[in-house]
Amino acid sequence: MNPELAALAQSASVTLVGLMATDAWEHTRDGVVALWQRARPERADAVATELGHTREDLAADAGTEDELATEWQGRIRRLLIDRPEVTVELQRLLDELAPGASAPSTTVSQHATAGGHSRVYQAGRDQHITDR
Repeated sequence: MNPELAALAQSASVTLVGLMATDAWEHTRDGVVALWQRARPERADAVATELGHTREDLAADAGTEDELATEWQGRIRRLLIDRPEVTVELQRLLDELAPGASAPSTTVSQHATAGGHSRVYQAGRDQHITDR
């Protein structure tokens, strides 16, 4: 298997298992099942069931996340070997699921008043302050 497909399978499996305990799970599951439906329709229902079992396993023992990701890496790797044409679709799904991919831009408005010897520190995101 070429290294790019192996890396994609690994990235997809980690993302998949990582999103099982988040609000994005239903969208993730639907995207993965739809991928299988188009590439290997005879396996789509089984994949949906396996995803449910994996999520239950993860909920029962969060320490199994790496093991579960490895199992899904194998499944995804086999899919990519059998149907390399789904590579683009899988990458598109991963891009869609990336943190912040669909998050709307946020506008931050801050106002502060300081008097005397006081200081005001404000940040719309990360802030690092080093006082000496």
